[in-house]
Amino acid sequence: MIDLDAYLARIGLERRPAADADGLAMLQRAHRLAIPFENLDVILGRGIRIDSESVFAKLVTARRGGYCFEHNRLFLDALAALGFEARPLLARVWLGAIETPPVTHALSLVTIAGEDWIADAGFGGSYAPIMRLAVETEVEASDGARFRLARDPVHGWMLSRDGHPGTTDGRNTGAGFQPQYSFALATVWDADLTLSNRWTSAAPESRFLQVRLASRVLPRGMASLNGREYRERDGDGEIAIEITDPHAYRRRLDEAFGIELTVEEVAKLGLFEPADAMN
Repeated sequence: MIDLDAYLARIGLERRPAADADGLAMLQRAHRLAIPFENLDVILGRGIRIDSESVFAKLVTARRGGYCFEHNRLFLDALAALGFEARPLLARVWLGAIETPPVTHALSLVTIAGEDWIADAGFGGSYAPIMRLAVETEVEASDGARFRLARDPVHGWMLSRDGHPGTTDGRNTGAGFQPQYSFALATVWDADLTLSNRWTSAAPESRFLQVRLASRVLPRGMASLNGREYRERDGDGEIAIEITDPHAYRRRLDEAFGIELTVEEVAKLGLFEPADAMN
């Protein structure tokens, strides 16, 4: 059972949200503002465990971030403790895809008063608010982007986004609505999540073995660190810088994302020359 009070303290909520649509929106928003998306443990060779105990220990107790399978597990555990009816879904991420992508993303299906909603506490590409699961549902995010749900004849449902590229991870940022991910409503078992997580964290073809990522939702935007490139947009203000010093990289991880890595851990990320990384 999740320590709900510790989780709520981690995400900065002083009271328990009600098990309704407003409470769901409040919970997801607070989660995304507080807990960063990151894949650094994949690069460090630690593997990614997605059982409830391991995820809570990492994201809450150790105050680290994680990627979608970790966020989704923690979020679902919190939803259950708050009295929501919810279950996981698996998705195919279409950002930058040139052919049908594998199933490498998890989100949540939440049923409230007989209506289905999708909630996503762990999508690193951008911030999508909760959405009622209905054809042509369209909502506006806090950064001004529009999100739309539509039926897909092959993949079930497709989530698309139309918004400023500065509040994304840089993929699928053309004009108009761009596909984000597709998903079906079939029952997802723990074994399915385990298999998808294993491919995502260990397959040579997985994006998460090629990049070093950290991002966090801001009140009206997003901050992201992709390799040595840091970008931040919150409202109309935007900065983009390259970090060339490992000490500056550690400070940026800490100050922007609350992630504390040792000098040795930063060196293992392979972003800097060995002599620079260890000094």
